[in-house]
Amino acid sequence: MKKEEKAREKELKKLKAAEKAELAKLKAQQGADAPKKSAKKNIKRDIGEDNPGDYVDPETPFGEKKRLSRHMAKQYNPSAVEKSWYAWWEKSGFFVADASSPKPPFVIVLPPPNVTGALHIGHALTSAIQDTIIRWKRMSGYNALWVPGMDHAGIATQFQPVLIESYHLPAMLQVIFTLHLNKKPHGLWSSLWLVKPEYIHSLLRWKILDATLQVVVEKKLMRERRLTRHDIGREKFVSEVWKWKDEYGGTILRQQRRLGASLDWSRECFTMDERRSRAVTKAFVQLFKEGLIYRDLRLVNWDCILRTAISDIEVDYVDIKERKLLKVPGYEDPVEFGVLTSFAYPLEQGLEEIIVATTRVETMLGDTAVAIHPDDKRYSHLHGKFAIHPFNGRRLPIICDAILVDPSFGTGAVKITPAHDPNDFEVGRRHNLEFINIFTDDGKINSNGGSEFVGMPRFMARQAITVALREKGLYRGSKNNEMRLGLCSRTNDVVEPLIKPQWYVKCSGMAKEALDVAMDAENRRLEIIPKQYTADWKRWLENIRDWCISRQLWWGHRIPAWYVTLEDDELKELGAYNDNWIVAKDESEAREEAGKKYAGRKFDLCQDPDVLDTWFSAGLFPLTVLGWPDDTEDLKTFYPTSLLETGHDILFFWVARMVMMGIKLGGDVPFRKVYLHPMIRDAHGRKMSKSLGNVIDPLEVINGVSLEALHKRLEEGNLDPNELTVAKAGQVKDFPNGIAECGADALRFALVSYTAQSDKINLDIQRVVGYRQWCNKLWNAVRFAMSKLGDNFVPQVEVHPETMPFSCKWIISVLNKAISKTILSLESYEFSDAATAVYSWWQYQFCDVFIEAIKPYFAVDDPTFSSERKSSKEVLWLCLETGLQLLHPFMPFVTEELWQRLPSAKDGDRKESIMMCDYPSPVERWTNERLELEMDLIESTVKSLRSLRSEGLRKHKNERLPAYAYCQSEKVADTIKSHELEIVTLAALSSLEVLLSEKDVPASCAFENVNENLKVYLKVQGELNAEAEREKIKNKMEEIQKQQEKLKKIINSSVYEQKVPVHIQEENAAKLAKLIQEFEFLQKESSRLEAIDECN
Repeated sequence: MKKEEKAREKELKKLKAAEKAELAKLKAQQGADAPKKSAKKNIKRDIGEDNPGDYVDPETPFGEKKRLSRHMAKQYNPSAVEKSWYAWWEKSGFFVADASSPKPPFVIVLPPPNVTGALHIGHALTSAIQDTIIRWKRMSGYNALWVPGMDHAGIATQFQPVLIESYHLPAMLQVIFTLHLNKKPHGLWSSLWLVKPEYIHSLLRWKILDATLQVVVEKKLMRERRLTRHDIGREKFVSEVWKWKDEYGGTILRQQRRLGASLDWSRECFTMDERRSRAVTKAFVQLFKEGLIYRDLRLVNWDCILRTAISDIEVDYVDIKERKLLKVPGYEDPVEFGVLTSFAYPLEQGLEEIIVATTRVETMLGDTAVAIHPDDKRYSHLHGKFAIHPFNGRRLPIICDAILVDPSFGTGAVKITPAHDPNDFEVGRRHNLEFINIFTDDGKINSNGGSEFVGMPRFMARQAITVALREKGLYRGSKNNEMRLGLCSRTNDVVEPLIKPQWYVKCSGMAKEALDVAMDAENRRLEIIPKQYTADWKRWLENIRDWCISRQLWWGHRIPAWYVTLEDDELKELGAYNDNWIVAKDESEAREEAGKKYAGRKFDLCQDPDVLDTWFSAGLFPLTVLGWPDDTEDLKTFYPTSLLETGHDILFFWVARMVMMGIKLGGDVPFRKVYLHPMIRDAHGRKMSKSLGNVIDPLEVINGVSLEALHKRLEEGNLDPNELTVAKAGQVKDFPNGIAECGADALRFALVSYTAQSDKINLDIQRVVGYRQWCNKLWNAVRFAMSKLGDNFVPQVEVHPETMPFSCKWIISVLNKAISKTILSLESYEFSDAATAVYSWWQYQFCDVFIEAIKPYFAVDDPTFSSERKSSKEVLWLCLETGLQLLHPFMPFVTEELWQRLPSAKDGDRKESIMMCDYPSPVERWTNERLELEMDLIESTVKSLRSLRSEGLRKHKNERLPAYAYCQSEKVADTIKSHELEIVTLAALSSLEVLLSEKDVPASCAFENVNENLKVYLKVQGELNAEAEREKIKNKMEEIQKQQEKLKKIINSSVYEQKVPVHIQEENAAKLAKLIQEFEFLQKESSRLEAIDECN
């Protein structure tokens, strides 16, 4: 309550300051029109009656409809406007969809954010687009459902913080700190001082000692109980994670409310809740029984930091052209890549040697053969011979393999490491070679690598092995080598191919179905927008590989597979016999099946300790959120969903897998359309990165943040000192004054407007600030309108444009056009065009033209304008009512606040909230193309006159001057005469006279050419600068001459008449005639100015 009171006091101070400014302005305006004493009395009386508290919203109890101030605040304040509305919307059930509704369904599933996640700018873009769509569809008569959910994010949750190794600490420090984490803290400080005192400062600087480098729950365990997850065991650890999730998880979904996301919270779900877990088990068992899930011993992409397998699409590849040093998590010094190292294997019996080359020399510890091409005569005498491994004496057969070996590349001899290279793996299978794994799960050399190197991290072993080869005289040099290096997309660790038994999904058949639904032109069931990504979809699905779905983690859906260890099995290790696995929904069913399979034999059961890839449960999400595998009403009504909106970066991670599994398990595609939004970069086109200081937190944009606070956020991160310096400099450059408070509406509108950039969005915060300022203009426009409507105004349900003045007819007509354009753009998923259509109508037509044009009707209580005033009020209300509804899906908060202040129509069915209103639709009788053409001419005339004003009235901009319109046709003259009031008002003129001859133009007039039939003149103060005017004419004549010459060159072409269509020839002839006519006019105008100059 104290914070609220302070905020209220602050708002009152602002209002008092604004009141003083208003008073000063009022004094200046009234000083010339009334006696000073009288004015002062009136001002004091006004101040006494005007209570600043009337402009501040009263406190609203949570969940109740917002209580509005007596008067609209004089300035738009996003935090005040966006307060209280969301809680009321949610409590009122406006977001809830009804499975029994007769309305047509429209369904979007929110891409489930990680349970540990916090809102970032990508989430904000997703929410802005999806909420715009869902609010529009809800207002358009659909049973609109937007389902929220959270993903358990196995890797992201269990390994959320960066591990110790990623801080590039010296090896000794890593060892010391690891001892500390393993419950040996007492000697930590003394050990650190013994090594180097500054290490303590490093730890404090990087905040390592508060255990932020452990998983979220491990941090809690270490802090409160001095335990690691291994100390308490798997079951208790998972229980602790659940406790943490229930208490702290889902922050991001709460933050979605701040953005105004109208999600159906009654259907909120979590990928590891009871129903979703049951569905995951059902899917795994069903796919296994259909032969689509299997277990195999294969090479996997192994992350030594996460200590788990990752899928192919979780690997990012970087191209390296030559020797390059890269930072690798866990290593103090950079590691060199892009190097091809050659060394010799001595042949058996000391006959000779055979030279091989590799970019990963450490893997030679696992070599089990050397391959040559069978037709390579250089090595024909070595067929069937053996090389000897220099470090362990292993005999390496010389094998012939025409598939792998290219005799023209290098020495024509290839070292074979079946356990650590995909190509060598296939060679090993073809030749029945031994598969020797030399790495531990954390990337160190194991006992298979030999006692000389055991325990060494792999890239340290690379250096040690090179030294050892030199010592043995087997090193043959190194050279630059172009290569592709695989990095884990989560940790940036270098991916290591390791041979591991894993579970796989057979993808080829499901991929073909997923491809067909998008590519079959006659029966397309899935549309991808923008279309450019359809080619990517085709390429990936045609080249798909089986999906490794097992992960060596504790947090996640445990694989529903049990290993049967028979009493008489020779090997007792888990998974020793691949046929001994039983897949079932639970242990009871597994035991029953095992009893049948191994009838009469004694056995033990043990569940696979691995968990499923997060993307497996995420791939089922459109089904499981609606109740699958149960045949629920939601599933019957809302599946398939209507749209999947997400970033193009997870087209294969998530979208393709949902389509494959939706078709297989749900019987249809999970959604009819896929809209892929761009990726957000900073204003300079750079990827957002903490080390660059360009990461944008949407809540900081909404609430505003100082530069100092931005710096503090960086300091609390884990950047090293050099990175911190660079990042702070980047913030100073991009946000020298911090980020102004913009509000959710401005941020949403900016993000939606940016979607025209189909691949990447270069987000400039100043554009968001611009839309926040536009909200203020919107606010002031409504304030003006409300002041003119008055307290007792009751609008009519229908308007009749035919009886209204010109400006009213025009604004209704262009409003109709804006409605049509907005709806067409939304239907075409051209969200930027839709936002532009709404913005343009409000900004350039309603605010800039209509409001200004009708001001004379309200200037004085003149009975002459009584009819125009009445019509203007009706149209003002109609424009506000319709325009706010049109804008609402884009900017929900400010439109709700302003709409709630509008008076209700007479005998109208007033909805409780703007979001429950019908979305505007075009009204045929509102359209008037003729009037729109007339207003186009008026606006062009006004623009030209304003241009002349800015040139001629630099020191007296507020003075009104007389103007003249020289019309070269009666039709144009009639149009200008009939709209004299609008032109005089909008151009701020003292008078406007229509002329039919250039001879009638007075002297000392500056001119501007509106079009070929209309020229305007402005009477300037003092003497006209004829020389400047002639220079302007000269420049225009030169430009017209260039256009004429270019057009004549085209027309005079020898093939012009034969090849150019007739209608284009006619258009070009008309263009040329206009250019000639304009040139002739400019010649006459130049002569007129010369005559004036001579007279002077």
